[in-house]
Amino acid sequence: MFLAMVDGLIVGTALPTIVGELGGLDQLSWVVTAYLLTTAVATPIWGKAGDLYGRKGTFMAAIGLFLAGSMLSGLAQDMGQLIAFRALQGLGAGGLMVGALSVIGVLVPPRQSGRMQSMIGAMMPVAFIGGPLLGGFLTDHLSWRWAFYVNVPIGVVSLVIVGGWIRLGRTERSTARIDYPGVVLLSGAILALTLLASWGGVRYGWGSPQILGLAAVSVVALAWFVRVERRAVEPVIPPRLFRSRNFTLAQLLSFLIGAVMLGVTSYLPQYLQFVQGLSPTAGGLLLLPLMFGMLGVQLGTGALISRNGRYRIYPILGGGVLTAGVLVLLLLGRETTTALASGLTVVAGMGIGFVMQSTMLITMNSAEPRDMGAASGTVTLLRTVGGSLGVALLGAVFTGRLHSGLADRLGEGAAGRLTARGGQLTPRALDGLAAPVREAYRAAVTGGLHGVLAGAAVLAVLGFAAAWFVREAPLRSTVEPDGPATPHSPAEPTGPAHPHSPENAHSPAKPRP
Repeated sequence: MFLAMVDGLIVGTALPTIVGELGGLDQLSWVVTAYLLTTAVATPIWGKAGDLYGRKGTFMAAIGLFLAGSMLSGLAQDMGQLIAFRALQGLGAGGLMVGALSVIGVLVPPRQSGRMQSMIGAMMPVAFIGGPLLGGFLTDHLSWRWAFYVNVPIGVVSLVIVGGWIRLGRTERSTARIDYPGVVLLSGAILALTLLASWGGVRYGWGSPQILGLAAVSVVALAWFVRVERRAVEPVIPPRLFRSRNFTLAQLLSFLIGAVMLGVTSYLPQYLQFVQGLSPTAGGLLLLPLMFGMLGVQLGTGALISRNGRYRIYPILGGGVLTAGVLVLLLLGRETTTALASGLTVVAGMGIGFVMQSTMLITMNSAEPRDMGAASGTVTLLRTVGGSLGVALLGAVFTGRLHSGLADRLGEGAAGRLTARGGQLTPRALDGLAAPVREAYRAAVTGGLHGVLAGAAVLAVLGFAAAWFVREAPLRSTVEPDGPATPHSPAEPTGPAHPHSPENAHSPAKPRP
């Protein structure tokens, strides 16, 4: 989990320099999107593979693939290579968090999530503080390539710890196969949606054949995917999970929070480094209030939920706080002091913490033990897909606002030349431009960030509205045996995790498998 947390924080701080050296400002979002896209596709595969063939072995395989992608990303010579290797890295990353969560879900009952959070709390501050600082330090004093190489020693330590110290009960391996048709259809739908969000209104008009074709592909692929999952013996995302109202709402909230979180944190470094004139190290340091706000709330809510077993208030509170936090960030401007710019991020971080903690808890509490890997894979998948689409869509907004802002101040021709040069423009190189051009570029970056924040605010409001429909349900206080995954008929009903919970009050109780 530490490896999964620290990677995005390190790379995010180095992104402005990476894009400046390799070129392709218009491809910045794809450095993040390629990683998130393959992570989203791989997440349910790793989760289901752990359920079917053994959680520990698949977890270690995911770490190994992630390390291979990290090394190759550090060796990339152009933007195309970097995007391709980030995609490979994402395939492994899909199994990092879901692997850890599925193991924890088997070993620790939801009612004891506070104990789990206290253990995670021991390493989260190190990741949240060390990630941005390390990414900035490596970029300033060595090379942005070390933002990827640094994963190797961390990954090796992870493999040693998982292989040597984690002990799971022996589980009979299933002969069932992963639902590969479902994986292909899900991958196609996610890719089509991401391309639609990235290209719509920027490269192609919303009514163009390309965009309409992508929309048609995504709709057909999703509809076909649902049909395949209903008939599959071992679906990659079991439809039975969505019989729980709370589970479905948790996935919607996870999707929206992923879009807001990744969209905002991917473009705040652009503002801090280009407008505030900060180094990557300082830019990473100034994002710490956001990280600490998220961390503090997650640990606090984990302890409170373990104490009283009630959680409905937290996604509602999180949606409201996140909406307020994103709107507060609209105060960021060219004249904003560095300290204020940093402090304003704490509110959004708190909102993210409330929603992330509660959605994961609701998801794990709503799933049967045999579906723990699929459930943790689904919530991580939806958060990742949300992040992928959020970065793509909000990135298109950022690029469009950047170009239009430059055109308003410098004229269309100068804006086109500067935007093209922006593909090779690092924060340091900006200081070498003429003062009027420099100020125009900084104003355009600020306008682009405001566009991103406005879109994020709309998504946060939708999450706030959805959170009110969550119902309180008793949390499990015991760990049930983790038997082998077995095929089930699509028509076979699965007993609810809590037959007497409010969300199942009108359904007859069925025996647990």
